[in-house]
Amino acid sequence: MSFNCRFAPSPTGPLHIGGVRTALFNWLLAKKNKGKYFLRIEDTDKERSKDEFKKQIITSLAWLGIEHDGNEYIQSKNISKHVAVAEELLKKGFAYKCYCSEEEITEQKEKCKKQGIPYFYNRKWRDAKDLKIPEGVKPVLRFKSKISGNTIIKDLVQGDRNISNSTIEDFVILRKDNSPTYQLSATVDDHEMKITHVIRGDDHMINSFKQRQIYEAMGWEVPNFAHIPLIHSEHGKKLSKRDNASTLEDYIKIGVISDALRNYLLRLGWSYKDKEIFTKQESIDLFDLSGVGKSPSKLDINRIYSINETYIKSIDEKDLFEFFKEYVSKYKKTMDQSKENILLKSMSFLKNKAKTLEDIWNNAQYIINDKIEIGTDDKKLIDDLSKKVIKDFTNEYEKLSTLSREALEPIIKSLIDKHKTNFKGVGQPIRIALVGSRFGPGIYDVILSLDKSEVIKRLKQI
Repeated sequence: MSFNCRFAPSPTGPLHIGGVRTALFNWLLAKKNKGKYFLRIEDTDKERSKDEFKKQIITSLAWLGIEHDGNEYIQSKNISKHVAVAEELLKKGFAYKCYCSEEEITEQKEKCKKQGIPYFYNRKWRDAKDLKIPEGVKPVLRFKSKISGNTIIKDLVQGDRNISNSTIEDFVILRKDNSPTYQLSATVDDHEMKITHVIRGDDHMINSFKQRQIYEAMGWEVPNFAHIPLIHSEHGKKLSKRDNASTLEDYIKIGVISDALRNYLLRLGWSYKDKEIFTKQESIDLFDLSGVGKSPSKLDINRIYSINETYIKSIDEKDLFEFFKEYVSKYKKTMDQSKENILLKSMSFLKNKAKTLEDIWNNAQYIINDKIEIGTDDKKLIDDLSKKVIKDFTNEYEKLSTLSREALEPIIKSLIDKHKTNFKGVGQPIRIALVGSRFGPGIYDVILSLDKSEVIKRLKQI
């Protein structure tokens, strides 16, 4: 059996993290089964759809390593086909024209609200033999849903889901302006694209029951459905776009590496034995819908930081530097190319204690900036003893012909003995002079990463 999967976002805003995970699961299932993964841009909401969001969706997914096969499918280009299918459903007796006015629909909704029940269209025009078509009222086209019996969807994640057909209203498939609704467009497009597996959030469950009826009415093969639980916020509520960590951009901005985020999203609601870290190829090889849980997953930002830190520490330093350069070019000021070699060599220690690329950026400020600023609190720590330590170190440092940790350690030890202090008492003032802060990389790493002339210049400015 061939596998064709798709991800179908609307370009009405930044890519939501829940959508990213849906795209990932579709991509993994397709690649695991040597199938195709397509990207469909559902841009039929003309007022809210924007080209900038479409571009952002495509580049964001590519950044994560989720690349679609072929060109992206643009839904608005297929509207004539959606309308043609609606007209065919009308001819076959599976749809009907509804002439209810806006006032009538509003009245029905108010009535349901007062009774404390969900709104359900009363099917007034389903059998309209005795009704007179009103003048000047444009009809909508409604699908004639089944009234009796039950429908079962054999969901690949949730198991068998059984509902009474009477609970599905006669939903609109063409609006008054003859534009297709989501239920119709999504179904027609999935059929046209030969989609075999529809994987989406479990908030789409009722849509799958509606769309299944369109498939059956048209005599089309019904795809396999898999509804994955939603992602909840840390407070246990459905994650919304108002949450600070809801979009993919939120994570890219703070310096989360693409491989780490993909790994986290893979494990968010899916598991394979007790394995935590997966390479891209392992993700493809091991992914299976049977490993997807049925309960909502809770977003855990600390877990994201933890996985990101693992990647930062374990990946090749040249690869890490490329991630860092890309991050800096996108979110920070332009970096002096002359500093690139120093930064690449310094990745081995700049990554220490760094949970994000932002942390590496902060650790590297003393290299990136030629002029350092010492903070007010740190200035207070440079007392008379600290100035003597810095002066004595400078004198000994200038005498060195070769620079190495082995050459520096005796100098530091002798200063500890001379000034009757400890390592902090010597290292801290030197670090403040060179970095601008008492916090930062190890003192030996700092000294050896800078040119000798630069070290002397900074020390003598105190």
